[in-house]
Amino acid sequence: MEELNLEKLKFPIGKFEAPKAFTSEYISEKIAEIESFPERLRKESLHLSDEQLDTPYRPGGWTVRQVIHHCAESHMNCFIRIKWALTENNPVIKAYDETLWSELPDNLRMSIQPTLSLLEGLHYRIGFILKNLSETDLKKSFIHPENNSEYQIKQIIGTYAWHGNHHLAHITTLKKYKNWD
Repeated sequence: MEELNLEKLKFPIGKFEAPKAFTSEYISEKIAEIESFPERLRKESLHLSDEQLDTPYRPGGWTVRQVIHHCAESHMNCFIRIKWALTENNPVIKAYDETLWSELPDNLRMSIQPTLSLLEGLHYRIGFILKNLSETDLKKSFIHPENNSEYQIKQIIGTYAWHGNHHLAHITTLKKYKNWD
């Protein structure tokens, strides 16, 4: 992996870039990406051995196992944040330390199968709620305490579609480099 650029390893699909306009086509496309993420992740990871799952996707980075568990944790937080934004007036959400979470025993040693199953149900629910939002709902927001920034649900849709694709690319890039297919 030394031959590969570290920045490219960190951001194999590039950093998230918000569109100039959040069109209904963009929203629909990103919801479809969110809905399909669990199956795409399962396809790329379920057949991997424990040794492969415990391989970092880049020097100093998380293992494939940690990446998969992180996706579930991050997307569970996304789901709760969307619910808060829909039911409260611009709430301040709870932040969490994803690095510390990634070092807990479940992230380091647990099978990925329960997490893949969790993601399947979670993304079904996220997709269902997102497809049933009005234009007014898409503009509802929350405040992230780490940067005191306001995020609208329509922005979160694009961000979390990117997030899933970003981490999936960590896995597929590693698999390609290691010739695991």
